[in-house]
Amino acid sequence: MDNTGYASLTRQTGLLHEMRAIANNIANANTTGYRAEGVAFSEYVVRLGPQSQSLSLATARVRQTDFSQGDIGATGASFDLAIEGEGFFMIDHPEGPMLTRAGAFTLGPDGVLLSADGYPLLDAGEAPVMIPAEAGPVLIGADGTISAGGDVIGQIGLFTPTDPLSVTRTSGTGFFSDDNMPYLEGQIRQGHLEGSNVNAIAQIARMIEVQRAYEFGQSLADREDERIRSTVQLMSR
Repeated sequence: MDNTGYASLTRQTGLLHEMRAIANNIANANTTGYRAEGVAFSEYVVRLGPQSQSLSLATARVRQTDFSQGDIGATGASFDLAIEGEGFFMIDHPEGPMLTRAGAFTLGPDGVLLSADGYPLLDAGEAPVMIPAEAGPVLIGADGTISAGGDVIGQIGLFTPTDPLSVTRTSGTGFFSDDNMPYLEGQIRQGHLEGSNVNAIAQIARMIEVQRAYEFGQSLADREDERIRSTVQLMSR
């Protein structure tokens, strides 16, 4: 394969990665707390030799996450929580503390608030949030303070990494970070859920653009292949 073929192949591979990211975004357009993901294209320059020009290739290996606010809707459920502004809930995941904006929690049989995947929600001190069985109606304040029967029984923690670049996605709505995550005084809205921040119309429009670019690249590769075949046939005569 010559240089033109390599350049075309890397471009097609990058477009394929972006198409997968767009398809995943569209599939999660209605997922609670989902954050849209994209890819970043960059230039990768290869040195061919001391007497040759360099070869410029396209790469799309960097995954970008959009952490902008999603729409917040009322549900009325006591343990449906939405974050308004910055911050994440922290979940006690088997692989380590996991950050999420998905606030659809349920009360487990032992009184621990659990995520949709069944993992404990952590409080400001990074301990599981416990709701006593005898507790009456539970009220959760904007600062995460949990009250029952007029008594404060805990406080839900909101955390954010000091370095946003340290955040890596582990699932559709979960993220890990190796950075320090100080407690954040954000705003929690009880009885609400934050939806996905995916703009479905924009994603579909981008999908069409990527598909057309991929088809154009495929056409270019086919023409280049035909050119090489014709050259070989002429040289073999």
